[in-house]
Amino acid sequence: MAFWDQLKSKAAELNTQLATKTSQFKNKEFANGAMAMCALIAAADGSIDAAERDKTAGLIKSNQSLSHFPPAELQEKFEWYCSKLAGDFEFGKVEATATIGKLRSKPDQARAVIQIGIIIGGADGTFDDHEKAAVRGACHAVGIDPAEFEL
Repeated sequence: MAFWDQLKSKAAELNTQLATKTSQFKNKEFANGAMAMCALIAAADGSIDAAERDKTAGLIKSNQSLSHFPPAELQEKFEWYCSKLAGDFEFGKVEATATIGKLRSKPDQARAVIQIGIIIGGADGTFDDHEKAAVRGACHAVGIDPAEFEL
């Protein structure tokens, strides 16, 4: 149970930090990167079902770090990435990762997107190996050592 408590505590801490940071990141590249990250987490095991999609969409709407963006726009972009991943997982993964990679020159925004992935991945109480791998891939895309996030 200590691990679960530690995960919840870490997620709450990241969410608080993100709420402060993301108010500075009100731009299209950040929003697109965040939604690409969310879609990668939802489809981390190679497929995405309606329940996963709905659950992640609900987390996006309720996440205070994303509250600076119009929810309908976030939802539309999330669904777009999910459709790409559902249509051809490998191609969708490359496209979503490339979108996240556009934040390479903006390390604060890149770290915030990585943190969003960790929060979304751990929201159900487990941050599984597939989700960790998706976040590690995003870290590599933006040139951040995954060890910085204990991955």
